[in-house]
Amino acid sequence: MTNDPYKVLGVPRSADQATIRKGYRKLAKQLHPDVRPGDAAAEEKFKEASAAFALLSNEEERAKFDRGEIDAQGNPKGHFAGAGAQRGGFPGGFAPGGFEDISDVLSELFGRQAGMRARQQFATRGEDQHFSMKISLEESIKGGSRQVRLTDGKSLKVGIPAGVQSGRSLRLKGQGAPGLGGGPPGDVIMEIQIAPHRLFTVDGKNLRIDLPISLNEAVLGAKVKVPTPAGAVSLTIPANTSSGKTFRIKGKGGAGANKVRGDLLIKTMIMLPDSPDAGLKKHVKSSKTLRESNPRATFFS
Repeated sequence: MTNDPYKVLGVPRSADQATIRKGYRKLAKQLHPDVRPGDAAAEEKFKEASAAFALLSNEEERAKFDRGEIDAQGNPKGHFAGAGAQRGGFPGGFAPGGFEDISDVLSELFGRQAGMRARQQFATRGEDQHFSMKISLEESIKGGSRQVRLTDGKSLKVGIPAGVQSGRSLRLKGQGAPGLGGGPPGDVIMEIQIAPHRLFTVDGKNLRIDLPISLNEAVLGAKVKVPTPAGAVSLTIPANTSSGKTFRIKGKGGAGANKVRGDLLIKTMIMLPDSPDAGLKKHVKSSKTLRESNPRATFFS
């Protein structure tokens, strides 16, 4: 298709709507399949003329074309291309105002059936619109709902299913861009992103947490409280526990498939007192086991 719909219809860029309509009527009389049945070349030119008329008969789309924001198929150009998904060429690129005019013109020229066929031929489903939504870790596990406002100002209530994971998309049927020429609306595709949590790191359906423990707890062992998304639980720290040791509490992690909870993976982190302790220093220096211990020995074996 030519890049200039004005040339397709044989009208100047300054043409008013009556002139544009007249130019399309002239071509339709020559090229319509009812006039030249079986003529593939004529049918292609008729489609090209219909696309040009659909674009120019809609003042808003015509203005965008004149400003260089869209091409002859209605697709965004240059830095405007990031505004949304392409609408494609004939007939998906038509603006809504063009369909009524096309079907009206063809009804006048070839009867009501031709106008109805034109509407059926040019009808196309609206675009899907893609958005992302951040939810909390707790919402991903328990589910819930959010009222969200889209870029076009529309407000939607989005149901969050229990067990949803980051990266999954929710499809809201019929909430996308309106259809063209009587076509159905598109959908809203909402990609879920779980917001970072101050304590937990998401690892698939599991959660990870670094648990600070004292030197006393590491050496002697202890029962300590560990936070989970559903509340604190008790964990037994065995005596002589090193930093970096990982414990697993089943069913206390994040959300997984079929609402099955993952596990909570707890890594111990031995924390020394902020202030130097003379007694602790003396004990370490006097302990033969501590003095001769080399935790990096395996690096050089």
